[in-house]
Amino acid sequence: MNKNKTKYREPLNDTQLLMTITICIFIAMYIFSMIFFKGGFLHAQQIFDLLNDNASLIIVSCGLTIVMIGGGIDISVGAVTSLVVMSCVLYLNKGGNVFVSLLLALGIGLGFGLVQGFLISYLEIQPFIVTLAGMFFARGMTTILSVNPQKVAHEGFAALRDIKIEISWLGYAAKNGNWVPARMELGVVVALLCVILVFILLKYMRLGRNFYAMGGNQTSALMLGIDVKRTRFMSYLICGLLSGISGYVFMMHTGAGNATNAAGMEMNAIASSIIGGTLLTGGVGNVIGTFFGTLTLTTIKKIVVASGLNDPWWQSITTGGMLCFFILLQSVVLSRREKKKKA
Repeated sequence: MNKNKTKYREPLNDTQLLMTITICIFIAMYIFSMIFFKGGFLHAQQIFDLLNDNASLIIVSCGLTIVMIGGGIDISVGAVTSLVVMSCVLYLNKGGNVFVSLLLALGIGLGFGLVQGFLISYLEIQPFIVTLAGMFFARGMTTILSVNPQKVAHEGFAALRDIKIEISWLGYAAKNGNWVPARMELGVVVALLCVILVFILLKYMRLGRNFYAMGGNQTSALMLGIDVKRTRFMSYLICGLLSGISGYVFMMHTGAGNATNAAGMEMNAIASSIIGGTLLTGGVGNVIGTFFGTLTLTTIKKIVVASGLNDPWWQSITTGGMLCFFILLQSVVLSRREKKKKA
């Protein structure tokens, strides 16, 4: 006699649930924009423009997601990005090598990650204090290097920067009737690779699982035999490395350096991570959610501009409001799930 066995699908965990909510909100928001604002929202190039303009922010947000999952915070990432940009611009303008400039960017990022990670993990200094000091130091060093804007005048770098990936079938017809293919910058490829690699790290590697365990409950992580100090150190080291990569991608997009480069990037990265479902308390988060969190954050800014509110404070107001909305949404969703578990 055959017995029909009912298969029950396991419910989404907190990380998957918050990520799913973020993705659904982004899709709904973009469809709303296509219906009511039309214009560029109807072209696939708008999506590529979101990626082109925010590739460096996506990379930084990946690093911050790792740190926040582990229960930490890093507010120096924007300043480190700015220092990397200015350092590489000045080096290239003095006739430097493009490959060496990339190594310089990675070295600066790793240097900050190494020092800050050591102070936070092994000397047990508060992350906010350490990274605040790192932010001031990086900003100061950027200003010392050059107060004036610097444009990259290097043929090898110009050739690298001008590389564009064209996707003809996703293009659109211009007003003059010519077909304009969709274009994606090389920095977007780098950003997507960073997202994939961080996803693999958090999902399938032991170090990634240790980040979640440490952020969820440090005492339990210690009882499981996890080296919490080393794990926390690695989170800041990886975050610093990604900040260095972000700086180079930022330079590839703008082709110039400025003392105010990447101003406020750390706040946007934190907002992107939170919108993507990463909790400030640690233990919950997903880099795919962070990726869509970044797109959601930048899309709402474009909607504000499309609405005719061109003043910069409107973007700040809507960003703050949306951030509060997602924090409240996370609190409601997680509290209801906790009540169901207890019941």
